[in-house]
Amino acid sequence: MKNIITIDGPSGAGKSTIAKLLAKKLGYKYLDTGALYRVVAWKADDAHIDPDNEEELDRVLENIKITFDDNRILVNGIDVTSQIRNPDIGELSSKVSAKPAVRARLFSIQRELGLQGKAVIEGRDTGTVIFPESENKFFLDASFEQRGKRRHKELKESGKIDDKTTLEDIIEGIKTRDNRDSTRQNAPLKRTDDMLYVDTTDLTLEEVVAKMIGALK
Repeated sequence: MKNIITIDGPSGAGKSTIAKLLAKKLGYKYLDTGALYRVVAWKADDAHIDPDNEEELDRVLENIKITFDDNRILVNGIDVTSQIRNPDIGELSSKVSAKPAVRARLFSIQRELGLQGKAVIEGRDTGTVIFPESENKFFLDASFEQRGKRRHKELKESGKIDDKTTLEDIIEGIKTRDNRDSTRQNAPLKRTDDMLYVDTTDLTLEEVVAKMIGALK
């Protein structure tokens, strides 16, 4: 399977931006699997559901319709693109994504979208669980400091953090999430031998994309 490109990696490695650029250059669709988990987290928060209550989370997912419209994400017809990018929702999404019931529900959605063909899919288990049969798999990474700087800049520019939140706070949050994502029992974040490893720390976006295009089968 060559027309499905998977991009995995930790938060702040540049996955989303690079995946969008790569998809645009190739004329492919772009699917942000992390956004799906953020939607679940947003819905759980909105409904005041305990993120550890799998039964309640599963019930929410039974009646949820998630659609992608260009760069917008709709939940039952409501645009939640901005709301799901809140730092608190990002933290909560890491917790709900570890729940087997949540992953099982979203697995079929991701497979269905990807199997439409010509897609760039990014997340934390796209090449290991969602599309392990893909022949074009990438793992993007960067130093903790660089990832922290990128995330701090992004949150600062969007007004989602105040001056009290330091770079060190962001880096510690990234380390905590990395540990949780890579040690969870269900579909942990991991790099496999058939993934091309790309360290984006000292590379421009264009350099990363060019390197990936050059490696495509």
